[in-house]
Amino acid sequence: MTQPVWLSERVQWIGAFDPGMRSFDIILKTPNGTTYNAYAVRGSEGVAVIDTVKAECADQFFARLETVARYDEISVIVLNHLEPDHTGALPELMRRAPQAKLYISQSAQLMLKALLNRQDIDYTSVGTGDKVSLGDRTLRFLHTPYLHWPDTQCTYLEEECILFSGDVFGCHFCDERLFNDKVGDFRFAFEYYYSHIMRPFREHVINALELVQPLPINIIAPTHGPILRDQPTRYMQRYRELSGQRLQNEVNADEKTLIIFYISAYGSTTKMAHMIREGAEQVPGVRVSLYDMEGGDADLFVDLVEDADGIMIGSPTINGDAVKPVWDLVSSFAKINVRGKLAGAFGSYGWTGEAVRMLEDRLRGLKMRVPLEGVRIKLIPSTDELEQCRRYGQEAGEHLTGVNAPRILEMADLLAARQQTTTELNAT
Repeated sequence: MTQPVWLSERVQWIGAFDPGMRSFDIILKTPNGTTYNAYAVRGSEGVAVIDTVKAECADQFFARLETVARYDEISVIVLNHLEPDHTGALPELMRRAPQAKLYISQSAQLMLKALLNRQDIDYTSVGTGDKVSLGDRTLRFLHTPYLHWPDTQCTYLEEECILFSGDVFGCHFCDERLFNDKVGDFRFAFEYYYSHIMRPFREHVINALELVQPLPINIIAPTHGPILRDQPTRYMQRYRELSGQRLQNEVNADEKTLIIFYISAYGSTTKMAHMIREGAEQVPGVRVSLYDMEGGDADLFVDLVEDADGIMIGSPTINGDAVKPVWDLVSSFAKINVRGKLAGAFGSYGWTGEAVRMLEDRLRGLKMRVPLEGVRIKLIPSTDELEQCRRYGQEAGEHLTGVNAPRILEMADLLAARQQTTTELNAT
């Protein structure tokens, strides 16, 4: 099974099948395996190879390549993305076709040298609008960073309207029939791939769509999964839908959304959460939602977090830590872009109260804004302490709407807070 697959008279698929793959990059399950898609484009003045394959699958790649071109015909090698599953066969390809010129994105230069552990690599860096001629065929480059590495680009074959898209519009789905109108139902794989690979870079997806959607496109040829030749623009439109704001029809343009997540052992953190909501709701232009995490899994809340402007998280301290459902929620933030969102933490405790500080540290590590010191209350909150929660919510709402200038906590304040926690711990 080492025959190439013809996309057109001048373009062949020369990739590799990996049906036994069951997990990818640790985080992705691949019940249908995957493909490593590479392509050959023949022009009147040479052959271009676009991407290669994982090193373990290089034999398939070279066997297919050799059926469509001699190595001395290869004048161009294009890498749309430098991840090892697309560059594993590159060193051997460069050895067999030393005359070929290598084209990579401008962002890929340092990564290429690190990948090959060589400093003497001859390459040309390209950006949006740059072109390379194969005589009667022309490759145009489109810089599409962070889909899903900083180096990624797409390559467009102008005369045939084929977009070699890299990882974008791809999925992990191995079917030797290869084309989207021939393979089995891969809709789940397509959206699962978007959710885990592209979703954290939603803004970059939208930027890339602005580049590629105006182009006439007959085929989208990604580096994983089916080649999209039947109504390819449907997949672009689906990406736009998945990358859009889910609450745009529910929240007014002049409103800021604040979501308060909490879980409570004996009801004290619940009381705090309700008072924080009461305070935030007093700020005009803030729309507040309250969710008890005991009633749902973290994955149910990811869409809410992605579209919210601010996130507050409440947890009791149990065994010196925040509780597991809270950490599950925070771990899910890795799937989306939370950079710059307002964040905060609160909770009651019986002994030492580490949970709030630990959550704040993690939220800062995710590049979220934590302008206010979290509220920690020992055991059952008093009337005065509940008023403190109300003020905390109000101040958070004011930060969201810009009523208060963002306050940066001084290092001395943070050290003092840590010292208080240490003192309480020693006292126990």
